[in-house]
Amino acid sequence: MQGLYKFRFTTERGEGSGVIFATEDGRLYGGDTGSSFVGHFKEADGVISAECFMSRHYHDPAYVPMFDVDNIALHYTGARCGEEIHFEGGSADLPGFRFKTILSQINDADAPPPGTVGADGIGNGLYSIHIRMLDGIDAGNSGVMLLHDGSIRGGDAYFDYIGAYSAANGKWKGELVNREHTAAKGERPLFGGHEVGIGFSGTYDGEGAEGEATALAGKRSIRFKAVLRKLVDVEG
Repeated sequence: MQGLYKFRFTTERGEGSGVIFATEDGRLYGGDTGSSFVGHFKEADGVISAECFMSRHYHDPAYVPMFDVDNIALHYTGARCGEEIHFEGGSADLPGFRFKTILSQINDADAPPPGTVGADGIGNGLYSIHIRMLDGIDAGNSGVMLLHDGSIRGGDAYFDYIGAYSAANGKWKGELVNREHTAAKGERPLFGGHEVGIGFSGTYDGEGAEGEATALAGKRSIRFKAVLRKLVDVEG
């Protein structure tokens, strides 16, 4: 299962999507616009069992989550179905709700090679990322980003991110590609429908990082500021 996936879930209350990364040793890191997911999985006799802890990372009063809970444990079982993995599950914290989730692997073969990270470089971890546009553009976005040994994998409800970074002495820089994995339907008009190349630079500490970036969406150049906050450490 190792790799980056997009997921789409449906419940009695609605549907949503996001991204999740499965590691070789059976761990899961991911999220969407408002929540992060951290857990583990195992596969035996064709059945995949997964447990994830969902935590809210976006607390803007204007954001209305599907479920009014900040932290819940989710339990899933599933199986491979062609190129997809189909899961069903639920949570004791949401009695009566069943989640149906489909994972589809995202091709990240064209990601740039990992950058160089110094001994005091930014720590490996799952981070929330919150973006505000600059130059008078009233727009923003939020999601999650997995930083690991110079590589970037992440995304949100509509986009996935693949990229690389270098970090040393409190400064970092890098590049990534922002791609649409689920149609944004006009909710992210600046990036929707485009494959967007982004270059960034900034600073970091033990709690997170920030930086300014320039994105090329079609023929348009867009500047924005991003703030990352570490949610959990990632080993290895």
